[in-house]
Amino acid sequence: MTAESTTGKRRYHHGDLKAALLEAAEAVLAEKGLEGFTLRECARRAGVSHAAPKHHFRDVGHLLTVLATLAFQRLNAAMGHRKSMIESQDARAVLQAIGEGYIAFAADNPHLFNLMFNCALLDNQDPELTAESEAAFKELARSVAAVRDVDDAMTDEAGRLDVVLMWSVVHGFSQLFIFGQFEIGRGEDESREAWLQRLSRQLMARLLALY
Repeated sequence: MTAESTTGKRRYHHGDLKAALLEAAEAVLAEKGLEGFTLRECARRAGVSHAAPKHHFRDVGHLLTVLATLAFQRLNAAMGHRKSMIESQDARAVLQAIGEGYIAFAADNPHLFNLMFNCALLDNQDPELTAESEAAFKELARSVAAVRDVDDAMTDEAGRLDVVLMWSVVHGFSQLFIFGQFEIGRGEDESREAWLQRLSRQLMARLLALY
């Protein structure tokens, strides 16, 4: 028995095989993209046999669905973290913080961001994935409602359009930044992180000026 297979069995015995596979899956996705993503490669990275993932995941779609669910949890945490950092809980400041958190998550995790929204392999009927994705949307909708000073932004057409506008602009901005389309205007000595922060703050300020 090889050291690699011994390590794999030990992981499974201690109950952390699922976590090890998910960690490996994220690494494979970041390096190879969906085109090069395989269960076999995830198993190899986790140090287990190619058949071991079937103990926890039915197929590659199931593994990616669980990974996307975790990614939505992290997106929600990123937005919540930005919101907790602001001194004022003014509705506009909260909405701006949530938008910046959304953009920052996308910029830091492009492989997960693309998986969450663009993967036909995901089981979009999965209840846990649905719950986490809806939580992200509801966070945005609540924040838009607070800015509009209404209980629920989704109850009238104008409110729904405001939510869709905010989401589409922030999401589209995130996607374009990931693709490297915003280098024009970046200062010679300005870091990517500082450039992103400056752009996202300006974007959110312009959007909030519409209200």
